[in-house]
Amino acid sequence: MKKLIFLLISGCFFIQCKKNDAIEVADVKKSVDLNIERFDKEFLNVDEQKLVELKRKYPKFLPEREEYTSEFWINKSKEPAFIDLNKDVQKKFNDLSKLENDIENLVSRVKYYFPEEKTPRVFTIINEITIDKKAFYTNDEIIISLDAYLGKDYKFYGEFSEYQKANLEPNQILPDLVTNFAYRKILPSQDKTLISEMIYYGKLQYLKDLLIPEVPNYQKIGFSEIKYKWCEENEAQIWAYFIEEKLLYESNLKNNQRFIEDGPFTNFGRPEIDRESPGRVGQWVGWQIVKSYMENNDVTVDQLLKTEPIIIFNNSKYKPKK
Repeated sequence: MKKLIFLLISGCFFIQCKKNDAIEVADVKKSVDLNIERFDKEFLNVDEQKLVELKRKYPKFLPEREEYTSEFWINKSKEPAFIDLNKDVQKKFNDLSKLENDIENLVSRVKYYFPEEKTPRVFTIINEITIDKKAFYTNDEIIISLDAYLGKDYKFYGEFSEYQKANLEPNQILPDLVTNFAYRKILPSQDKTLISEMIYYGKLQYLKDLLIPEVPNYQKIGFSEIKYKWCEENEAQIWAYFIEEKLLYESNLKNNQRFIEDGPFTNFGRPEIDRESPGRVGQWVGWQIVKSYMENNDVTVDQLLKTEPIIIFNNSKYKPKK
């Protein structure tokens, strides 16, 4: 694997620092007992009588609206393509005992760090492969679209890009749940500079450190192991690039698209480098800044989430590893 080499205005810029990636995580005992309610299993070949029962049990998933008649739902449950997809889901996710245990651990940690949070009901559904609506963690419900986690080589994922398919794996269920949970807890800053966007997502990733500590870091952020290692090996050079190009305090959509938004790679403007990078490198750097801030400041998680990004940056003492 090539190491990142940037030709900077002032020449090669390297920063040396030793830093421990380990995060202190509270030893949280499991405090909830959950039961996954499998709407995905029950909504198959439905008749009138069964539909009445399901509407009573799952009103959220079978709303009574003018366009959603009983006939609509019955026909939907019997569509050949839907039945085919459902069978594949049941084959892949026949036993959810491990996932149930993992979610119990997640919810227990959520309630430890955020005592005001309710114990949610947990549902699994089939959402006909809508990958921007894979997993939800609301104030009282967890909803998981199992058909969005059938593995990158699944036959019906052909329309998606390779970088998108890479995260349609079962190991992304927990990270996706925490991402959705974090959107409720982290308020966007009014400051739309690149550094603020980086730290916003750094906070989000830091919550994953606390809430799903058993998940490998590369899976938390949705990178391959190779791409994650690339970031670690090139951290100093990436940071030098941001500094030399004076990008941190710029506010423009193009920078967010290049360094924050998902994609097959990060656009540094150097094709030979770009190809080896993951997308969202700015999010990864923001994560390192937030970790440095928490290592060097005596603040609670709640205080972290409420602190403006620029304050976090200025007090982080962040020094990238070479």
